[in-house]
Amino acid sequence: MSDSTQAVKENQLVDRFGRTINYVRLSVTDRCDLRCVYCMPENMTFVPRAQLLTLEEMETVGRSFIALGVDKIRITGGEPLVRKNILQLFNNLGAIDELKDLTLTTNGTQLKKYAKQLKAAGVTRINISLDTLRADRFHEMTRVGELKRTLDGIDAAIACDFGQIKLNSVVLKNYNHDEILDLVKFVIDRGIDISFIEEMPLGENTHHDRAKTYYSSDEILEDLRQHYEILPSTMRTAGPTRYFQLGEHENTRIGFISPHSHNFCESCNRVRVTAEGRLLLCLGQEHSVDLRHVIRANPGDRTALDQAIIKSMEIKPKGHDFNLNSQTILLRHMNMTGG
Repeated sequence: MSDSTQAVKENQLVDRFGRTINYVRLSVTDRCDLRCVYCMPENMTFVPRAQLLTLEEMETVGRSFIALGVDKIRITGGEPLVRKNILQLFNNLGAIDELKDLTLTTNGTQLKKYAKQLKAAGVTRINISLDTLRADRFHEMTRVGELKRTLDGIDAAIACDFGQIKLNSVVLKNYNHDEILDLVKFVIDRGIDISFIEEMPLGENTHHDRAKTYYSSDEILEDLRQHYEILPSTMRTAGPTRYFQLGEHENTRIGFISPHSHNFCESCNRVRVTAEGRLLLCLGQEHSVDLRHVIRANPGDRTALDQAIIKSMEIKPKGHDFNLNSQTILLRHMNMTGG
């Protein structure tokens, strides 16, 4: 048994509510080549590059978490694949035996270029954001996007035969809720999965009223039941998705991420690290630890970083408190949080 494996056995991350943390979402950039209306404002002010963790620092953070018991890391953004030399991080993390699941969340625009290299690096699963199949609507919802680039990226990923490819669709009433069946047919035809997501109330939004565009997972499920036999699924991943099977369509699962209608905090097993090194203990709260400061104040000393991560478990909150009608909002946009 290697030393790192021994470390995993002895140093589990457990918060004060008894939840074991074995999953980290590591954001590598807050930048993106799209401007999705639910993710960021059109004229986003990005973090100065000097404030971002270097790729080497991100790898150090990943190695610390793995040594402490984490076996699942998802690389997120912004759009992760716009980060310069990002394959370096995928290759180095993917080579660590104790990491069982190295995954990626992406908008798909760069997958035609990178899918084969990501597969070779050890990426096991990919989530691809796709909210609409209509080119004009895609451009409207992303403000700058071209649907064909994302569709080409999806095809490139499918050709590489990853362990799972899943589409993520944020459903907004009167924007794209009428495309639920079209999106489901799209994934059935390709033998991949899809998750429908209730919009996260992160960051100020002047584009639309979140309370008015809210379309619940239960409403989506009811829409689907009019056309498909919906069966419980035994599939489980590290994240908060609840999965269902679509009758005879064995190669496709339908998932729901429901921060409002079906709070998933009780079984939370994950934390987030922002691109500037802020360890967020909860998606919907501001409890955090500045890992960038710890790394740079203690160069070459992984022990200090390990101890900061262990101690952070003391402030992980019980859960988020999302309320679409509240006047209080988290100022942090989704691209800053890490998707």
